Amino acid sequence: MTDDTFDIGGDLTVNRLGFGAMRITGEGVIGEPDDVANGRAVLERAVELGVDFIDTADSYGPGVSERLIGETLDAEREDLVVATKGGLLRNADADWLPHGDPDYLRNACLCSRDRLGVDTIDLYQHHRPDPDTPFEDTVHALAELKDDGLVRHVGLSNVSVDQLDRARDIVEIATVQNRYNLANRDAQAVLDACESDGIGFIPWFPLAAGEVDEVDSEAETASDQSSGDEPRGGIHDIADRHDATPHQIALAWLLQSSDVTLPIPGTSSIEHLEQNVAAADISLTDDEIATLA
Repeated sequence: MTDDTFDIGGDLTVNRLGFGAMRITGEGVIGEPDDVANGRAVLERAVELGVDFIDTADSYGPGVSERLIGETLDAEREDLVVATKGGLLRNADADWLPHGDPDYLRNACLCSRDRLGVDTIDLYQHHRPDPDTPFEDTVHALAELKDDGLVRHVGLSNVSVDQLDRARDIVEIATVQNRYNLANRDAQAVLDACESDGIGFIPWFPLAAGEVDEVDSEAETASDQSSGDEPRGGIHDIADRHDATPHQIALAWLLQSSDVTLPIPGTSSIEHLEQNVAAADISLTDDEIATLA
């Protein structure tokens, strides 16, 4: 049995299934969405459904996602945790360019506070290590932002176990956000490290969009090779058993795989949002988890 909530940094209690706000922007994650009112409605519906952890970044838009959150929701309210990230530059070609310069991050943090409408950012994460900036210099800047009261907790994204350890020598790390899902578990060692030390692990791209069929084929192969009277089947069979979608099963698996995972599925559709949130109520059996693993 896994816990339904997690304490980020030891003091920010959130429901473990959150919302990633990248998709409430325009095509290529540049500019405003075609339907701004719909983007606002998705945010409002997420909170209505009990989502109290929203993750965004200054590079989503850039600035658009943070601004819509700040204009639509009260990010200062005590029952809502809003996390954002800094450290990626954008351009008109929709590139994602790492930039970990300390002065830039300090400026980016001030801009994020303004767009979100908060005095202190609940969780501020460095989006990606910058090969042109010493990693420790970047982390020291994050520590100073925390010391100055501009951010409450510090997080990292797209890091290795070694980088996590080096950062923890400088400042307490509340969360790590790496790519992790049923089809891609390259960050397993990082998740294991987070689990060992009670650090929140935020898997980005949690639904593995477009890769679920791959997982299904592998699971069916495993079933063919397994012994026993009960065939275990693939992810689509498990979904049928629970009257759910494969994506809901993928989210349920993430939630049940570790007590420190904080999945943040994103969508611009209220219908998909409601399906995602409903995944938290799915209870997979040990055999089903073994099949998916």
